[in-house]
Amino acid sequence: MEVERVNVCFVCSGNICRSPTAEAIMKDLVERAHLGDRLHVESAGTAAYREGAPRDERSAAVASSRGISLDGSAQLFRPEDFARFDYVLAMDERNRIELSELAATAEDRGKVALLRDFERNPSERSVPDPYHGGERGFDEVFEICEAACCCLLSTLVSRLER
Repeated sequence: MEVERVNVCFVCSGNICRSPTAEAIMKDLVERAHLGDRLHVESAGTAAYREGAPRDERSAAVASSRGISLDGSAQLFRPEDFARFDYVLAMDERNRIELSELAATAEDRGKVALLRDFERNPSERSVPDPYHGGERGFDEVFEICEAACCCLLSTLVSRLER
């Protein structure tokens, strides 16, 4: 009997702040839950201008201060990536619309949601972009992503237990 594997991709604009933060948090949660063989996590961006860029140093510093490493470099989400992922989770409404427009089929569009849709009672639906704000914004993004990823993990564990 083949074991189900769930593949998740977090997506923001440039893939240097928000989506890699969510990716790193989720990978840490998955590892601590001993589900690395069942849950695969990546992140990407909708805009090609950052492709290959390192993670934002402010995001990396916040994550590091909490024992989590933001590694890798920015990659672009491409239409063919829908075939690799079960969940394509946008950080904000603009990203969600861009991903939906990129989707070739209704099945692909059905994979697209906002990360905060998994929270029980989110104060808002988007993860704010901290790039042009102050340092506190990066802490806030980490906290939002952590809360949403904990809820997402709970949803995914329920799916895997079926």
